[in-house]
Amino acid sequence: MNKQELIDAVAAGTGESKSSTGETIDAILEAVTAAVTRGETVQLIGFGSFSTGARVERSGRNPSTGETITIPAAKTVKFSAGKAFKDVVNAA
Repeated sequence: MNKQELIDAVAAGTGESKSSTGETIDAILEAVTAAVTRGETVQLIGFGSFSTGARVERSGRNPSTGETITIPAAKTVKFSAGKAFKDVVNAA
């Protein structure tokens, strides 16, 4: 499912227009992105939580040359599925 299909499905479920549903979904995504960027955890009970993680600097190998390179440390985004979400997926 892509974003437009999500908008169509939510609009059909709520009876709202596709344009207002699209604006609402965009606002939700912006709010989640802003909160996670600030280092906060966004928790949607029953669905899951979005948070940041850290990846330490590590050694890697350039596949073309075989040369050892250093991969710099980076922030990552983590999603942990909630129990209710896992249960529904596993029941299907």
